[in-house]
Formats: sequence, structure tokens, C-alpha cells
Amino acid sequence: MSQNKRRVVITGLGVVAPNGLNVNEFTHALKTGVSGIKRWENLEEINFKCQIGGKPPVSQEYKDANLPDFIAKKVKNNAVIYACLSGLEAWKDAGLEIAPGTYDRKTGMIIGSGALGLDSFIEHKIYPIDKGNHRRLGSRSVPESMSSGAGAYLNGILGLTGRIFSNSSACITGSEAILQGYELILSGRMDRMLCGSTEGDGRYIWGGFDAMRVLCSDSNDHPERGSRPMSASSSGFVPSGGSGALVLETLDSALKRGATIYAEVMGGEVNSGGQQNGGSMTAQNPEAVVDCIQSALDNASMKAEEIDLISGHLTSTKGDPYEINNWVNALRLDKDRLPFINTPKSMIGHCVAGAGSIELVASVIQLKEGFVHGNLNLEEIHPQISEIVPQDKLPTQSVDTDIQSVIKANFGFGDLNCCIVLKKWND
Repeated sequence: MSQNKRRVVITGLGVVAPNGLNVNEFTHALKTGVSGIKRWENLEEINFKCQIGGKPPVSQEYKDANLPDFIAKKVKNNAVIYACLSGLEAWKDAGLEIAPGTYDRKTGMIIGSGALGLDSFIEHKIYPIDKGNHRRLGSRSVPESMSSGAGAYLNGILGLTGRIFSNSSACITGSEAILQGYELILSGRMDRMLCGSTEGDGRYIWGGFDAMRVLCSDSNDHPERGSRPMSASSSGFVPSGGSGALVLETLDSALKRGATIYAEVMGGEVNSGGQQNGGSMTAQNPEAVVDCIQSALDNASMKAEEIDLISGHLTSTKGDPYEINNWVNALRLDKDRLPFINTPKSMIGHCVAGAGSIELVASVIQLKEGFVHGNLNLEEIHPQISEIVPQDKLPTQSVDTDIQSVIKANFGFGDLNCCIVLKKWND
């Protein structure tokens, strides 16, 4: 089937973020600039330099009200909990029924993860094993720890029978999952996909990053000011957890069932810089980044001047100016023709494997609601950025504007790049 015969649209959104446990809360936080980053005293007790982070405030009562008992009361893995919450919200938001027993090989799911199970496995599993009590681990120890565990638990609720799998590609995991779902629908293999990603939180996941000295350690007394993407004073990223999920389906399917359509996926690209020409395990090859952005636009059949918003990766590290430079080189627009640039990381921190999906939900929300959210803590723009981007394209507060298109990118360890182009649904 040729690509021009299939159009792929987004009909459902779900999110669990440090500043919002559902789409309504998250939308309000984006519009009003609410930070979900807090100080965690237990990190100080174990000598972390960075003692702040973003944890979705999911209570036991919230789990009981929104999840089946076998997950709400038994599962200890935060990443699994977050994925189930966001996935169910997206599914219901799309107007789809939860109907296990229905066989539909054209409906599938991709839920990616990064360090899934690391926090709960270390806390609840390793010590019993070391003490010779492994027989007490219970039947959930393996499902909660395997990289596909989040999707497996979620599908235990939904009962989907199409292609079900997980991906794990560092910080591009979420955006890659959505792009993979899009490509499966575009090819005709699937008609509908629930796509997203998730990441847990806490000392066992964040400890390695703290050891690398890539986390923010100068804002422990002012946690909401810790994440400062594109700022002259950026000092490292703020770690966080959460999950985002989106329902993608063919335009024909959405129209046939009268679904609300939020946006259309126009195209995208995934590539690697090969850890050469400036790329490494922790840095991007600039040529590959530029190629990824330009290829995404080509695949979307869109021109750079048609883009209204860049949703960048922009982690509040020394890499931010290099990323902005790559955007400018890729788009090849005059300075005053550049689109708006933002990232929700200033409010939620860096959700690692969960970042791409949460940020894509934010992108769709901005298209749907007609605004560009602000970049918190951007009082002083990094000089290398201010030289090439006008200040009014880097808003610090929400701007009401009828944006029609967003280009979203994430970049990950291993020199991985992913870029997706979305367009507002107006038909």
C-alpha cells in the first residue's frame, strides 16, 4: 500500500507527569507554568549531590481509583504503574472500549522503557536473594522487572491481540515508540496502535547519573529552579519519572467511528550518528542530528517555514547550545523566521525513556489548545543561543497562538536521534 493512501491521526492522549497525573492537570500546568520538581530528603541522606527530582504524586488512593486491584495493590514498580495509568487514560480518551476477549489482529501496542524494574528490583528483590530468600520473591518479580513488563501489565487489562512489543533506546524511547507505531499503521500492518513509554524514579535509577555529575546540584534549596534549559546558568538536568501514551489510528478508522482527532502524524525519522564525528556514548554527531531533522521534514512532505514550534530535547545541560545550533543549521531559515522553541523539561525535568512520549503529549496539547508553553527559569538566555535565536522565539510564559505544526525531537545516549512532525487537525 502506498504511503499517500494512508493517513495516521492521534485520537487519544494519556499522561502521568510530575506536574500532572492526567491530561487535564498536565494541560493546566503547561499553561500556567507549574513545576513538578521537588526536593527529596532521602537523597541528601545518601550523599547525592543532586537532591531534587520529579516524581508523579501517585497515591495509593489514586491507584485504587484508577487501576484494577491486581495492579493497584500488588505491583511495586512505579514505571509499570505510570504506564498503566497513562495508557488507560489514552485508550479511554480515544473513546475505545476495554473488551478483553475481542480478537483484532490490527490493533496493537508499543510501550517502551529504560531502566524498567531497576528501582523495584533492587529495593524489593536483590536483598531477599542475597539473604537466601529468593523463594519469597513471588510470581510478580519477573514480570515487574522485564523490559516489556509495563506493556505486559497494561495489555493484561486491555487484551489487545495485534502486534505487542516494547522498545528501549535511551532518551529517544518514547518518540521512537510513537514513530514505530505510525510506521506500522502506514504500512498497513496495523490499523490502530497504543504507543508510549515510561520511566521510574528514585535513587537506584538516578544514582548513576549523579555519579556521572550530569545532574543539577546547585538548586537543592530551590528545586523548582533547577531545570533551566537554554539558560546561561544551566548546570545539569533534573531527573524525573513518568509516562505518556497516545492512540494512533488510520484516518478512515477515526472518521468511521466518529473519534475526536487531535493531530495528524505527518512523518519522522530515526537515525544514529555512529558515535563518530563528534558523536559518542553521551554526545550527538551534529551531522546526524541535522540529517534526522531534515529527513523528518522530507518524510512529512513539509518545509521548514511551515513549522510553528520546535519541541526540543533541551536537557538543561551544556549540550543545549549545540542542539539549538543543529536546529538552526537544519532548518536553514533566517533568524527572524525561526519558529518558537520550548521544552516541558523546565517544568518536569528529564524523564529519560519517558521523555519523548510525555513531550509528544505536550506537543499535541499545544496544537489542540492553541498556545505555546513557556520555558521556566529562562531569565538569561545562553549567549551562544541568543546570538542565533530571537528572544521572542523563546517564551518564558505561555503564549496564546494558533500553531498549526510542531516538530518534536529527542536525542539519546548511544548517539541516537528521533524526530517527528505533527500537524493540527483542522478538517
